[in-house]
Amino acid sequence: MDAYQQACDDGTGDGAYLRREGLYSSQITEWRKLRDAGVLDGKKPGEKIGKPTAEQAEIGRLRRQLEVSERKLARTEAALSIMEKARLLLEDISESAEQQPWYKKP
Repeated sequence: MDAYQQACDDGTGDGAYLRREGLYSSQITEWRKLRDAGVLDGKKPGEKIGKPTAEQAEIGRLRRQLEVSERKLARTEAALSIMEKARLLLEDISESAEQQPWYKKP
């Protein structure tokens, strides 16, 4: 991969290097992921590559909590909208019933 990186840095063309070596850009992407995760530094398959910091774990927890809260809010807003429409419909029915000659007010 050093030769690929050198081709990128020199400006000789990473695409030309990939074609010459018969590689795909997805293979380079996968290699970079493995490199960044530390797998290429001698870690064994299945071994924990990296543990998120306490701050990263807290951010992840808060993001999940936010997603749940946003879904609950959306459901609540939908329910309130339905209730408002039902209220308006009942008011309309009540007003039209009051205008009928056969209706007697209690």
